[in-house]
Amino acid sequence: AGMWRALVAVAPARALLRTPPARWAASVAVSPAAGPADERVETRVAGLSPGQPVTLRAVVADDRGCLFQSCAHYQADSRGELHLGTDASHGGDYTGVEPMGLFWSLAPAGMERPYQRLVPLNTSAPMKVEVLVHQGHSPPGALPGPVVAKAEVQRLFTAPGVRRIRLKEGVVRGSLFLPPGDGPFPGVIDMYGDEGGLIEFRSSLLASRGFAALALPYFAFEDLPRVLKELKLEYFEEAARFLQRHPKVKGPGVGVIGTGKGAELALSMITFLPEVVAAVSISGCSSNTTADLHYGEMTLPGLCFDMNKVSVSESGVFDIFEALDDPTNPANSRSVIPIEKAEGHFLLVVGEDDRIWKSSFYAELAIKRLRQHGKGNFELLSYPGAGHRIDPPSTPFCQVAMDRVLGVPVLGGGESKAHAHAQEHSWGKIQEFLHLHLG
Repeated sequence: AGMWRALVAVAPARALLRTPPARWAASVAVSPAAGPADERVETRVAGLSPGQPVTLRAVVADDRGCLFQSCAHYQADSRGELHLGTDASHGGDYTGVEPMGLFWSLAPAGMERPYQRLVPLNTSAPMKVEVLVHQGHSPPGALPGPVVAKAEVQRLFTAPGVRRIRLKEGVVRGSLFLPPGDGPFPGVIDMYGDEGGLIEFRSSLLASRGFAALALPYFAFEDLPRVLKELKLEYFEEAARFLQRHPKVKGPGVGVIGTGKGAELALSMITFLPEVVAAVSISGCSSNTTADLHYGEMTLPGLCFDMNKVSVSESGVFDIFEALDDPTNPANSRSVIPIEKAEGHFLLVVGEDDRIWKSSFYAELAIKRLRQHGKGNFELLSYPGAGHRIDPPSTPFCQVAMDRVLGVPVLGGGESKAHAHAQEHSWGKIQEFLHLHLG
């Protein structure tokens, strides 16, 4: 019986993806058919009837086989054609003129576990996205009409010639991505947040853009500590020195980019480590949080989360926005990162609808502190409607994600279109900032 259920479940999916008969006049072209995952594609449909309503869908399976999909409603023009760069979607997962809407609105298909992120685990393999054109307008989640055209597009996270070197250098773990050629290249350390483990796709994209990028895990990976209890800045110092001394790295200093807990670690690194001369803080806190941070005799205590201040929606989604201890409370002054000591430059990137914590407010605190000490070594990118995790362009928006530590869905905030635009704009600005200060 189980086998039959599996066949029945697979059959509709296979039917949707069947090859269009040759007699169908419609065609869809996505160009480039294979290109960098952080660049736009151009999607055109031809051979429809004038004014014909169609649903465009994108379908992709992640490295674990989980299916993600998106859809949007379009209407052919008087020539029976569509161009996603100029024609607006009238419904589905997004509306308006959004050339990359099908990509950033990808979400787990109905039969999959909700609240999963579409993040490549293997950056060397392209992400294969199928773009389908269906007759008529079918709402998200409904069985779409017959397929009239389809095309496959490959999204590459690693440019040809980029080398990936797995790292076991002293206590440091991770992956070093080197651009093709002799270099030397500007060096950047890349860190994510309290989900732990090794996350490589931003590093591989940075290397594809000419940076020597070190994806640096700091817990829950190989022989690193399994949980985030306390951290030693010496670990990050060793990583910075390794990168700085690498023959392919330009120097004299290196940069660091971090999201969430990684952003706050980036602030500590540029404050205390002379090797680090540029820090990109994405949705960070201006104080040390969750785990005590030690450096020699110094300790920055970690601000705590008060689970009594967490609210849970009827659908079981956790909102932890109010849960972090108040960094402005004098009792928490020892946790503040003394960023005014930094000789380098800061780029603070925040989404104004971040619901993980008050990153806009924390950025204001950081800027106020720098100004009080006569410092102007910072830039702020603040995005209305963007949520917590501002990733490279076209990374699918995920308003609610499963928290690895708590094991529950947590609200990250944001609205899909505004968040997608923030990702695209900030990615260019981050690269400009790093090139300016690292050469």
